[in-house]
Amino acid sequence: MVGSSGIKGSVVVITGGSSGIGLATAEAFARRGARVVLAARQADALAEAARACEALGAEALAVPTDVTDEAAVEALAQAAIARFGRIDVWINNAALLLFGTLLDTPSAAWKRVVETNLYGYLHGARAVLPVFLAQRRGILINNVSGWGLVGAPLVSSYVSSKFAVLGLSECLRLELARFPDIHVCSVLPPSVDTPIYERAGNLTGHEVGPVLPVSSANEVAEILVGLAERPRPRRPIGVAGAFVYILSRLSPALSARFMSSVTCRFSIRAEHATPTLGNLFEPKDPHAKSGGFGWLGMRRGGKGTLY
Repeated sequence: MVGSSGIKGSVVVITGGSSGIGLATAEAFARRGARVVLAARQADALAEAARACEALGAEALAVPTDVTDEAAVEALAQAAIARFGRIDVWINNAALLLFGTLLDTPSAAWKRVVETNLYGYLHGARAVLPVFLAQRRGILINNVSGWGLVGAPLVSSYVSSKFAVLGLSECLRLELARFPDIHVCSVLPPSVDTPIYERAGNLTGHEVGPVLPVSSANEVAEILVGLAERPRPRRPIGVAGAFVYILSRLSPALSARFMSSVTCRFSIRAEHATPTLGNLFEPKDPHAKSGGFGWLGMRRGGKGTLY
């Protein structure tokens, strides 16, 4: 729980806060009177996100940050402390996505995804946990993804990083078990309608999109606010998220076959696309929560062609 006064007045740090789930979450906390600290690589989009939160009546601080830089993430935590005096909730959310076979993917691109999606979360935990220990309370929320539960072809860097983040969450929770008011939560959303697919690295030669069905960023944001109020170790989101979570526990082999099938059927589209590294090394962060895929993710029509 965030404290006796609830969400109002709490201090919430969100990485990847300029778009997608991060932006939706910042706005959701802002509507409830939280003070939000937003981090992302692109300063202009980040400033716009902060203004959107301020328009909702919240105090907001924008701190341009590349989460792969541990010193920068430490500076983010210190900026939050300097401005607001404490941190109640830290949400590790910044992520990169890369489609392509392992052999077609340059090592530098593969590593960049892991540096952001895993080491970025590690840097966040190392920056905020000393703050939580000093306060004797705090909530760390890691955005893991349903792909942190089961493998899929053509997204090995993303899936590997998310598996590792789930493991990191489990280990931290055990290390902090003697502190009853410090919580580590893993949120497990299914595909979410955000700009991540348009900005993704894509070496498949085909257009890419989300696996069906698709949740909205606002839906995920409400779950994250709920976790701040009532922390729990793991939180699948939506019917699809719950289905993958349960199936992965009951039958890992069946869940792997299922995810392989739906990834190739829906994520890899029939339309051809020029290979690109997307926003892996340079930010391309529009101030947008949605990627325009809608609840079924059918903006361009899934028709898998690979595997």
